[in-house]
Amino acid sequence: MKAVGIERQAARGTGAGTVWCFGLAAMLVGAVATGCAGGPAASDPRTMTFKPVEFTPPEPDRVVLDNGMVVYLLEDHELPLITVTATMKTGAWLDPADKVGLAALTGALMRTGGGGGLTPEQVDEELEYFAGDVGMSIGHESGSASLDVLKKDLTRGLRIFSGLLRAPAFDQARVEIAKSQALEGIRRRQDNPGSVVGREFMKLLYGPDHPSAREASIASISGITRDDLVAFHRNTIHPNGMIVGVTGDFQKADMLAALREAFGDWAKGAVPELKIADVPNSQSATPAIRFVDKETSQTHMRIGHLTIRENDPDYVALAIANDILGGSSFRSRLFNDVRTKRGLAYSVGSRLVAGVHDQGVWLMRAETKQASTQEVVSRFIANIERMRTEPVTDQELAEAKEAYVNSFVFSFSSSSAIVSRLASLEYDGLPKDFLQQVRDKVVKLTKEDVLAAAKKHLHPDRLKVLAVGSGSLLPKALSAFGEVKEIKLSPEG
Repeated sequence: MKAVGIERQAARGTGAGTVWCFGLAAMLVGAVATGCAGGPAASDPRTMTFKPVEFTPPEPDRVVLDNGMVVYLLEDHELPLITVTATMKTGAWLDPADKVGLAALTGALMRTGGGGGLTPEQVDEELEYFAGDVGMSIGHESGSASLDVLKKDLTRGLRIFSGLLRAPAFDQARVEIAKSQALEGIRRRQDNPGSVVGREFMKLLYGPDHPSAREASIASISGITRDDLVAFHRNTIHPNGMIVGVTGDFQKADMLAALREAFGDWAKGAVPELKIADVPNSQSATPAIRFVDKETSQTHMRIGHLTIRENDPDYVALAIANDILGGSSFRSRLFNDVRTKRGLAYSVGSRLVAGVHDQGVWLMRAETKQASTQEVVSRFIANIERMRTEPVTDQELAEAKEAYVNSFVFSFSSSSAIVSRLASLEYDGLPKDFLQQVRDKVVKLTKEDVLAAAKKHLHPDRLKVLAVGSGSLLPKALSAFGEVKEIKLSPEG
């Protein structure tokens, strides 16, 4: 499952699951304490300091059923609700080259195509009757499913949920509907220049045939049959390749009995190995300047290159470097230089997209007037060089640390967030205290660490530059940075 740089650590939940002191970020970074932490109030809020806060999130129970299914359970009796989630070791990385889109269609039709002896209409009617909600999908690196029910309706909900997971019907009429919807999406996907620049940039980074960049076509979707969906499910969805999380108003023994009733006789299968090939260094290290000719009011830009994985020792330092450069919106260097100081773009920033199973992506983005395209690219490159040659300021580092530590609490904001986090970490083969390790590394990070990571992992000589806009203006604007070539979009239907 792809993670979004250091943002991954805060993306598992929202809200607040306990009573937090408003100055939590400062406390966890390490200040010493009065005011909010319990001492006498300071006369000037700007001089307030805080004692460190110790927080230990509740620990879910982890059980492995006889068929290899991993189950996390965390009781929460505040409301009579139960949530069941499943993470499945499958994904679009398994799509055959001539049937790209098969995994996504399989995931959608596991929910909409009926199953467990029920027609699609019967599934929808039953769920509507007791206000249950079931969702299923298959993405690039994993599949996911969820069930939300009232406690009193767990048995009925779990029966439907397990039926759809174990024995989807893939109703032929629903298959045709899903294919038609997918084909219509393909026909319209070139309408949005923001979507075009995102998809074409991934192809530029990975290559168009790489599992992380390839996209479904009219031919690939049209060639998918119901038999393909059945085979994909049979070959990739197995209990021993599944991590189930349960949170809500239940007793552990009763829930395990219900899960064994629903899934216990589901036999193990051959779980596919999640392994995605790296891009050859000769390709990833080669710079490229490309444009797509499309009539738009602005130039849509992406500039960047492939980078490290989330479990790399330099990941934390690079993530903080990216935050300072352009990941933190209003306080970032790119925002203040390109937007505030020069007025060249309304939307500007950078992202570090790092996972475990695939190479990471680091990129900068902007939408700007076509006449200012060259200047924006120049400012991007200048800011990269500055990150590589000058230490960040004390204030920049402190603010970036505080922003991360403050966001850290959202990984523990609710029972479902805690269970989801643990399931995700186990799926990715990371230790269960990975987020705590990252937080601790953030707190200890120095300016020298950030500079070293930027110098090592930001490569101006490897930049892939892609601009979507007027073909009459872009070649000249981009020619200052290297040889410019056009990407011609194929007609879609």
